[in-house]
Amino acid sequence: MPKGYLALVLHAHLPYVRHPEHERFLEEDWLYEGVTETYVPLVDVMDGWDRDGVPWRLTMSLTPPLCAMLGDPLLRDRCAAHLQRLSELCGKEVVRTRFDGHLSYLARHYRERIDAVLATWRRHDGDLVAAFRGHQDRGNLEVLTCAATHAYLPLMAHEPRAVWAQIKVAVDDYVRHFGRPPRGIWLPECGYVPGLDVVLRDAGLRFFVMDAHGILLADPRPRYGNFAPLFCPRSGVAAFGRDLESSVQVWSKERGYPGDPVYREFYRDVGYDLPFDYVAPYVQPTGARKNTGIKYHRVTGDVDLGDKQLYDPYWARERAAEHAGNFLFNRGRQIEWLAERMGRPPLVLSPYDAELLGHWWYEGPWWLDYLVRRAGRGQHPFELMHLAGYLEQNPTQQRSQPAQSSWGDKGYHEYWLNDTNSWIYPHLDRAAERMALLARTHTRTDGLAARALNQAARELLLAQSSDWAFIMKSGTMVDYATGRTRSHLRRFLALASQIHAGEIDAGWLQRLEQADNVFPAIDFRVYA
Repeated sequence: MPKGYLALVLHAHLPYVRHPEHERFLEEDWLYEGVTETYVPLVDVMDGWDRDGVPWRLTMSLTPPLCAMLGDPLLRDRCAAHLQRLSELCGKEVVRTRFDGHLSYLARHYRERIDAVLATWRRHDGDLVAAFRGHQDRGNLEVLTCAATHAYLPLMAHEPRAVWAQIKVAVDDYVRHFGRPPRGIWLPECGYVPGLDVVLRDAGLRFFVMDAHGILLADPRPRYGNFAPLFCPRSGVAAFGRDLESSVQVWSKERGYPGDPVYREFYRDVGYDLPFDYVAPYVQPTGARKNTGIKYHRVTGDVDLGDKQLYDPYWARERAAEHAGNFLFNRGRQIEWLAERMGRPPLVLSPYDAELLGHWWYEGPWWLDYLVRRAGRGQHPFELMHLAGYLEQNPTQQRSQPAQSSWGDKGYHEYWLNDTNSWIYPHLDRAAERMALLARTHTRTDGLAARALNQAARELLLAQSSDWAFIMKSGTMVDYATGRTRSHLRRFLALASQIHAGEIDAGWLQRLEQADNVFPAIDFRVYA
């Protein structure tokens, strides 16, 4: 019997970005980069574990906006075109650098890499949701849901119908994608307030993930600290808290693995380094430069970007193997120490943004592959376990009320409510109240009016995304985040006015349905 368990949890999320009115739109690159650098590599790694008979267990959230974009025919076609452009650029780089030994080696590496991505993409017919669903159906992967549009739920708690809509729409959408109800949820930004667990229970969810101090400050004090879940007293829903020690090893800029000098430097890219005429077909049609994903330099150390040294994927892969071994060694010692003091097998929950692996940390999928393969050899005092499996094996836990918390800066709510973004909440609150009133007064509505009500619900959900407030605070792409918040609110208000007046513009409604087409099966009555 293992002395304890390690639960690796990946949170895969991107805001819903879809602009059919533009042939190539900069913010849509968030999806294409995620597919190329994170989601396809993760699928490929999982496929390899199954092919080689590696025993593995992994928990991964796939948020409703991400599932919607991965399944959208327009975005899938555009993603395929992105992959083809990147393949073409890699081919040009092989030719351009053929007389430069190290750069030629790197160009060939990228050519081989994009060929592998294309092979995996084609093997799954571009349907990555189906690929993840297959791994879940085989019992190795546990896929969590999230709130419908990754809304920051603690700041919506005073409007319970809006919280319920975010959760219920997400659960229904999950069933459409995965063929069964979800068992667990990644709370957006790990944001929790007491009472939220009751909503989760009513939606059929059994457990959620939260930040460490939400468990450690629970009432009564948790006997096993952060190394066993708690059952919320009112709902019986299980709360899992993240482990701080293993988080620091991967997340920390100063002490984490991704900052190693051997690893690839994210901020040097040929899209900026090479002559514009050469990279013009692969950057923005407006002439603005952007990242292409081809990066020839390594972290090197605390030096200017211009002084970064050339990258070597061979030594980076070797370092990823070393770091995987280091991570496993540390988890083994941690779990042995905890097991002696707890008198029961501890659970160490190590959660990370999925996009860290591959996109921000290029070597992340290699690290994960080495880690899981070594863990599967049975030479460590713990087993890999996904969260649903842990609850099945350990149905008895302490009852205690978790504390409100998030994994944002300072641990509570101020990253999403501050002087950069506080202006959005009065508008979102009034819109949620109006949506609830519309739903209650039009429960028997059908036809064009029902379509308008459904679209109003979509626009409200999209406006509530926590990504917009996060971007406003972080100071990147602020105009886009502000514009998205305002445009969805304006569309909602116009629809609400037309519904109230009984004068719905059918043509305009159809254009909105085609543009903001998330949640095709939504029923506005969820707000009633």
